[in-house]
Amino acid sequence: MKIIGVIPARYKSSRFPGKPLADICGKPMVWWVYQQCMKVDDFDAVYVATDDDTIFSACESLGINAVMTSDSHRTGTDRIGEVAQKVPADLYVNIQGDEPLLEPETIKAAITPFYKDGNLLVSNLMAKITDPVDAVNFTVPKVITNRDGVGVYLTRATAPYPKGSIDYAYYKQVCVYGFKPEALRFYCEYGKKYGKAKIEAVEDIEILRFIENGYKVQYIEVGSKSVAVDTPNDLEKVRKLMKEKMMVGGNLL
Repeated sequence: MKIIGVIPARYKSSRFPGKPLADICGKPMVWWVYQQCMKVDDFDAVYVATDDDTIFSACESLGINAVMTSDSHRTGTDRIGEVAQKVPADLYVNIQGDEPLLEPETIKAAITPFYKDGNLLVSNLMAKITDPVDAVNFTVPKVITNRDGVGVYLTRATAPYPKGSIDYAYYKQVCVYGFKPEALRFYCEYGKKYGKAKIEAVEDIEILRFIENGYKVQYIEVGSKSVAVDTPNDLEKVRKLMKEKMMVGGNLL
C-alpha cells in the first residue's frame, strides 16, 4: 500500500496570517512538522501542500517536498484532494501544519486501522481531555463515538451534557486524518456540488461532512501531548516547550 503524508499549509489565516512560517528555534513551523512526518516509516513520501509562493519557496530552500495547489479551496481536505489528483497513492494522511510537537507514533496511529480493515475509508484521532479549559474551549472540537470507536458527532460545545451521569471522559479531536482516494473524491465532489454539509457548516468541522453522509469514520485514541498553534499565544507556548526539550535532549531530531 502506497501511503503519502500531506501537510496543508496556507498563508492566509484569519487568526494568524503566515502561521506556517512562524519561527520556532530558528526554523519555520512547517519544517518542524515535516521532520516529525519523515520519522513515520509507513510513508512513501511527504509533501507540503500550499497555495502561497512564499511558503513554497521556503520549503524548496529547506529541502521540503512541496506541491502548489489552488488558492480557492474552502478546506484543507479539498487541498488534500487536489494533491491526490497529482500524486497517486492508496492512502493519504492529512497532518496539520500547526502542530510542530506532534509525535510520529501519533501520526502512525491514523494509518494502522487501514491495515486491519480493507474497507475503511476514513480515520481520525482523538485524545482524552485533561485540561478542563479544553472542555469549554470552542476552538477544541469534542469527539463523540459509539462503543466501537466510530464517530457519531463532533462539536465545539461541551458535549455530551452530564445530566444523567458524570462518569464520562471527554475527548478532543487530534487533527490527523487518513483518507482513501474514494473518500477524498466524495468530499471534493460534494463540495463542488453543494458546498459544505449542513452541520459541517454550523460547527465548522470538516470531518462532519463524512459523518452526515453516512461514512464510517474510525476514531483511534492517542495519548498525544501536542499543542496546536491557533494564536500567537499558542506559538509562545510551543516555543517554550521546544526550548525545554532541546535543553533536556540536546537535539529534537
